[in-house]
Amino acid sequence: MTVPEALFTGDARPYAGGDPYADYRTSDFPFAQLVDLADRRLGAGVMAANDEFFADRENLLKPGAAEFDPERFGHKGKIMDGWETRRRRGTGADRPHPTDEDHDWALVRLGAPGVIRGIVVDTAHFRGNYPRAVSVEGTSLPGSPSPEELLGDGVKWTVLVPRTAIGGHAANGFAVDVEQRFTHLRVNQHPDGGIARLRVHGEVAPDPAWLGVLGTFDLVALENGGRVEDASDRFYSPATNTIRPGRSHKMDDGWETRRRRDKGNDWIRYRLVEQAEIRAVEIDTAYLKGNAAGWATLSVRDGSTGAWTEILPRTRLQPDTNHRFVLEAAVVATDVRLDIFPDGGISRLRVFGGLTEGGAARLRER
Repeated sequence: MTVPEALFTGDARPYAGGDPYADYRTSDFPFAQLVDLADRRLGAGVMAANDEFFADRENLLKPGAAEFDPERFGHKGKIMDGWETRRRRGTGADRPHPTDEDHDWALVRLGAPGVIRGIVVDTAHFRGNYPRAVSVEGTSLPGSPSPEELLGDGVKWTVLVPRTAIGGHAANGFAVDVEQRFTHLRVNQHPDGGIARLRVHGEVAPDPAWLGVLGTFDLVALENGGRVEDASDRFYSPATNTIRPGRSHKMDDGWETRRRRDKGNDWIRYRLVEQAEIRAVEIDTAYLKGNAAGWATLSVRDGSTGAWTEILPRTRLQPDTNHRFVLEAAVVATDVRLDIFPDGGISRLRVFGGLTEGGAARLRER
């Protein structure tokens, strides 16, 4: 079942100058704290679309909010920061309007397969040229299927968002309650129009066979099923940045807290993909030079109610440096807590090891 979280309908007013987001319609979606499975930084992509006459399909998954330049035009018309198709027409002068079944579509490969908890179809800046309705379907296929294979006979598509009217210049959110693992989406707009961004929030469900072959891997990485459970501070940037793929390439691609004026410290609590044996750790402060954390400790626990055990004592961190620590013996854990002193930030945390037999079995069951 899919429940609209914030349903906006109808046209937005024409742009009248000034801040284009001043009349933007949005809401706080509870599922938005979960990872965006369609994040290009995780490897997501828009594989195909039946039409992208006015604006490229790849814009759907760009990180950050859509931009609007009222003076930007090309030889095809207004250039929009989103995916926009041409206006559909009927079959002739006697039938000038498209049928109820006519629609445009785009195929999206999720960056990490997972269970979807919410979808946001963002029509920012599409004020009179947004689709009147949208629908979203999902499927799960192994390997790297081509667009032709995804559109072929025999592929089972599950409705995640039924055909629903939406509004222009708005973040249209839908909570999804389908307990299945998906790898690809088919996004439909009825009958045509433009969508600025697509966000697909959920929980990563990695392939246990792949992780088993790897043996030792990053147990807390987003793409492997790790996640941030909580953090003391998200003032400058989200804690989830610390477990994104690759090294950070700029300061705001990590986690940075506000300046503390008390005697406390900041921290992040993580959940590993499953119960595992930890053998090594990396704490990276890349691009954090005058604002890197001064010291760090790392603690673990086995089970959500277990006691925390320190595995890395308070250790001095250097700015703009990747720090590597090999544990004397493997440690079994399900959760990790990173404490930094007194404040500042890190860019990445890597926790290397392998699943226990119990952890691997539970992952296979999921």
